[in-house]
Amino acid sequence: MEIELKKADPEIADAIREETRRQENTLVMIASENYASRAVIEAQANVLTNKYAEGYPNRRYYGGCENVDVVEKLAIERARKLFGVEHANVQPHSGSQANMAVYLSFLRPGDTILGMDLYHGGHLTHGNPVSFSGMLFKAVSYGVDPERQLIDFNQVNDLAKKHRPKMIIAGASAYPRIIDFQAFAEVARDVGAYLMIDMAHIAGLVAANLHPSPVGFADFITSTTHKTLRGPRGGLILCEETYGPTIDKGIFPGIQGGPLMHIIAAKAVSFGEALGREFRDYQLQVVTNARVLAEELMGHGFDLVSGGTDNHLVLIDLTSRDITGQEYEVSLGKAGIATNKNAVPFDKRGPKVTSGLRIGTPSLTTRGMKETEMKVVAGLLKKVLENAHDEKTLQDCRSTVMELCGSFPMYRNLT
Repeated sequence: MEIELKKADPEIADAIREETRRQENTLVMIASENYASRAVIEAQANVLTNKYAEGYPNRRYYGGCENVDVVEKLAIERARKLFGVEHANVQPHSGSQANMAVYLSFLRPGDTILGMDLYHGGHLTHGNPVSFSGMLFKAVSYGVDPERQLIDFNQVNDLAKKHRPKMIIAGASAYPRIIDFQAFAEVARDVGAYLMIDMAHIAGLVAANLHPSPVGFADFITSTTHKTLRGPRGGLILCEETYGPTIDKGIFPGIQGGPLMHIIAAKAVSFGEALGREFRDYQLQVVTNARVLAEELMGHGFDLVSGGTDNHLVLIDLTSRDITGQEYEVSLGKAGIATNKNAVPFDKRGPKVTSGLRIGTPSLTTRGMKETEMKVVAGLLKKVLENAHDEKTLQDCRSTVMELCGSFPMYRNLT
């Protein structure tokens, strides 16, 4: 296939080859990224991409779906088993579309939703005004308390009682602590709201029983299938059977047409991988690595939001430093470390600049790195911070990064 692509479109083939080289020679510390296994990649690069399959297994609007029905049924069965739920829809093209389907299935434009503020760790689709969620619905936001930088449940409760939202959204994209789903469920029950939990970032940890599960507390659970779950880029919706038909209708014909059957095949493979014992061991190392990295960074004088982490990510607060999140991200990139600038709670800088940096351990852990390497990485982060504009120092760090990458190949631990 690679030979055919090179002949047919050498420009694209070259770009893919260069991206492969970049990933191999970079310490990927973006918390929402990971390396899918070769099996997952193979499952999404095949003739399944040719097949239209609007509808659901045994209920298609096209003929010739007998084989893709097998694929989707396996994906559904494995997702249900992995998370212990009654109903799973594996067709969403992304986490954002999974969220959209839930909203449009059970809300009407103008209804009130209560979600986490983007600057405090939430996601665009939890009610931010630049997102469809903030455009279509009346969005109210909760955040973290200024002292502990943990979710302020007093505020959540007060806002819920004041605004009586039709739906409350829990879950985050930059929150380094355990989320108390039961507390959210109690607030939702008190005001008669639906509870949707977006577990996109922590789905792998939930699957491995290293973060409390939202099952039993949420009306609807949405997720991506990449990030900590280490599958293909895509979305997922979980719920009780009673909500299943409405959710399915919300995806198709609600907001999507033909499902991407090659991606659903890759989802099925990743769910199967996540059901194995090795996956839990991997997730345990992800959390251990994040904790060690956080401790080392604090030992180097870094300020961390909430003073540490319980999960796979660490949020560095640069407010007291003479450098922005954007500048730090660029300098780390020159050193061969991929990160992303990120707002911190009560950030006074805009989202294109920010006062923070979000880092995570899933990708490094997939490569086989453990506690010893986290200490080395923490040292590199310190060195770059203190010498952000010194090209020689950045190149020295780049050399260390190349050595690490050479010792821990991208696919050493993934067949």
